[in-house]
Amino acid sequence: MDELEEDVRGLYSPDAKAAYACFLRLKAKSGAGNAVYRFWDDFAAMIDSENSYVRTRGLLLIAENARWDADHKLDGVLPRYLEHISDEKPITARQCISALKSIVSARSDLVPEIRRALENADTGKYNANMRPLIERDIAGVLKMMEG
Repeated sequence: MDELEEDVRGLYSPDAKAAYACFLRLKAKSGAGNAVYRFWDDFAAMIDSENSYVRTRGLLLIAENARWDADHKLDGVLPRYLEHISDEKPITARQCISALKSIVSARSDLVPEIRRALENADTGKYNANMRPLIERDIAGVLKMMEG
């Protein structure tokens, strides 16, 4: 097993610090080149996890690797990805929304679908502390897509 495979497996570690360290290494490698893209299907599976930390790591790694998606795998994952704009965990929702900026930068052809999902997001389920933050995050991505 190579170092990247070890880090991908480590994303599921019950040790939060170790899992986060694996995530940071994979994120950095994703920014530097397409070596991590081969694990796309692993990241896509993560977004369905019951564990919000695992979901978040999957969402962020998909966004980080969108630029390398020559196979257009994002097209098949995007509907599931966009469901997390209204994730049950507000922190995961915020991370998902923020990561959409990377997806939009890599795939401007997906802007109409992403815009629709953001505009139709149900923020009413979040408490009064989180709702304005999520709405501001959504507004920020919508504004970024206009420019």
